[in-house]
Amino acid sequence: TTEIYPLSLHDALPICFAAAACAQEATAPKLPPASAKTGLTYATDLKPIFDANCVKCHSGDKPKAHLHLDALDGILAGTKHGPVLMPGDGANSLMVKAVAHQLKDTDGWMPPMPNKAGAKTLTPEQIGLLIAWINQGAK
Repeated sequence: TTEIYPLSLHDALPICFAAAACAQEATAPKLPPASAKTGLTYATDLKPIFDANCVKCHSGDKPKAHLHLDALDGILAGTKHGPVLMPGDGANSLMVKAVAHQLKDTDGWMPPMPNKAGAKTLTPEQIGLLIAWINQGAK
């Protein structure tokens, strides 16, 4: 026969936390790898992606979240709440987490779906370019 030993709350909590962390990790989308392309620039490599998917909402006099994605200085300025990227650390940048749907709050996923602007979710390759661009200094 199998004996069952009752666990105290003190013993059970670490097991519950570990199980919850594993379950969350298993369901969270994986971050695509950074692109191997070097010499990435905003103007050449990222602006076309932002123009197609982001600037309809993140430009003009009243950009969503007060974030301009139509110019490099706007991206580097971030929002009224702070920066959206950390040059040199793409994987931990808010912008990457938002477009890769890694934020716990789905309201922060970009672009939101559905949307009136016709913006499409970035492909893993586009996210990989974004990560690499940030890793290379976001210039």
